[in-house]
Amino acid sequence: MAAPSEEEGAVGRRYHQRSTAMLDVPFLPFCAFLGTLGLLCVAMVGSWCQHWRGGFSLDGSSRTFNWHPVLMVTGLVVLYGAAALVYRIPYTWSGPKLPWKVLHGSLALGAFILTVLGLSAVFYFHNSQGTPNMYSLHSWIGLGTVLLFSCQWAAGFGAFLLPWAPTWLRVLYKPIHVFFGSTILLLSVASCVSGINEKLFFSLKNGTMQYKLLPAEAVFANTLGLLILIFGVLVVAALARPSWKRPDSDSPDSRQPLLAAER
Repeated sequence: MAAPSEEEGAVGRRYHQRSTAMLDVPFLPFCAFLGTLGLLCVAMVGSWCQHWRGGFSLDGSSRTFNWHPVLMVTGLVVLYGAAALVYRIPYTWSGPKLPWKVLHGSLALGAFILTVLGLSAVFYFHNSQGTPNMYSLHSWIGLGTVLLFSCQWAAGFGAFLLPWAPTWLRVLYKPIHVFFGSTILLLSVASCVSGINEKLFFSLKNGTMQYKLLPAEAVFANTLGLLILIFGVLVVAALARPSWKRPDSDSPDSRQPLLAAER
């Protein structure tokens, strides 16, 4: 096969540039859409548990379990996704990085706290009902994700927020931190979607409400799972988009302690 001519190559490049420009979306409107989608996911999981699963309580009944999906979706998916996107905000591209590092770490810590509370709810429910723990694939994925999340947060705090962390360590660990950030989000989405599916299989069993008959609850929860999946994919796509990444800087402000950022 003959190699393409210079004219054909130029046409191809122009077509690629035109296609890229057509797909170019400003970050802030995209971020607003993601925020709306995330809030919708939280509202839907809360509505599902309130309307079809009996509401919420702390008495060890199935209503205690209902805290689990709400807290996991809110913390492990939506708030974690917000933390991941902090450095894509154009306002973070100039000035000291430390305040944005603190915001990023604080949002991630809030997500982790909600996640731990969500795990506590499901363990409390299982222990109160005499149900075994950690036997399903969903539980394995979920606990593995949380353990990986805890290691990610601790390593990120030590490498990027402690003022005495050496520069070479930050340079070495940064791509690892970025990779596992996206990986944890995808695992979180997989855990939540598999949990929704598992809950529907366990709950919709009787003759008039079988899952295979696709009652209203199944349609609602399946839609929730699809929205969570779309949210996770869009966040990862935003993280991978080169034009939305913060430009690398050799400035030493990231190594300054917190008080130095106030000058």
